[in-house]
Amino acid sequence: MAAKDFFHEAVRNALIKDGWNITHDPMILGIGGVDLFIDLGAEKLIAATKGDSKIAIEVKTFRSGSPVSEYHRALGQFFNYRQALEDSEPERELFLAIPEDIYQDFFQLPFIQESTRRHNVKLILYLPESEEIVKWIK
Repeated sequence: MAAKDFFHEAVRNALIKDGWNITHDPMILGIGGVDLFIDLGAEKLIAATKGDSKIAIEVKTFRSGSPVSEYHRALGQFFNYRQALEDSEPERELFLAIPEDIYQDFFQLPFIQESTRRHNVKLILYLPESEEIVKWIK
């Protein structure tokens, strides 16, 4: 199993504060002979629709020396995890959780903006210090 991301617990706690029930930590998908480990799975009862919302979250910090390299790795994981979820749990939405400051500094670059738009990458922006979610971007 892969090591947990440095801010894994901060994102987990932020989701709980936001009303999510953590159902998987990690979420393990065995599909096509491959085991995949998505950081978190969560559910939330949505009263307005009288149903529930299910999500899977891949947590990233972008704290190494190369945000471009980290983005490439995160995007590859995102694609594979989304494909596996489409096959096994199509009702579950996949999100990439990133620190809010990384979003402001790196994800605002035109190429990254176009890449996330073109590939339909859904984001959760979080504050690791206060363990809060500040924005959902679909």
